Amino acid sequence: MLCKDPKLVTSNDFYFSGLNTPGNTNNRLGSSVTNVDVRRIPGLNTLGVAISRFDFAPGGQIPPHIHPRASQMILVLEGTLLVGFVSSNDYNSTLFSKVLYPGDVFAFPVGLVQFHTNIGKTNAVAIGAVGSQNPGVVPIGKTLFGSRPLIDTGLLAKAFALDVNTVRY
Repeated sequence: MLCKDPKLVTSNDFYFSGLNTPGNTNNRLGSSVTNVDVRRIPGLNTLGVAISRFDFAPGGQIPPHIHPRASQMILVLEGTLLVGFVSSNDYNSTLFSKVLYPGDVFAFPVGLVQFHTNIGKTNAVAIGAVGSQNPGVVPIGKTLFGSRPLIDTGLLAKAFALDVNTVRY
């Protein structure tokens, strides 16, 4: 994003209202993310921060994904979340995971696969902060199984030890 002419900057370039409003979780994932990044607050340009509200229905999730340009912290306000990330190298992959309750915080290193899921019987709400005004998000499943054109089903089946019909589904 380009910097705005300083003579044209107003207070509204540093303002967003709406994180007090629950997101719609009536969807396939049972979750909603309200991102407040440089696209919503132009004044964040070059500041290296952004914030999000996560809403989860019971059983709702934010599926495995990567933020390629930012580390993240999550603060649970309501409910019970299972969160985690996978650290990987040439020899092994290690899951770092925790069940979080209101007031708990968890940190996610930049560029690692992470997930969040509501394991409670009530709605859950969390706030996420990232170290970039534009952290990016790469959803793992959608990226691999929903690309256009599609990645060869035989390749994906072999890579993930799945039946070809499962990949086609």
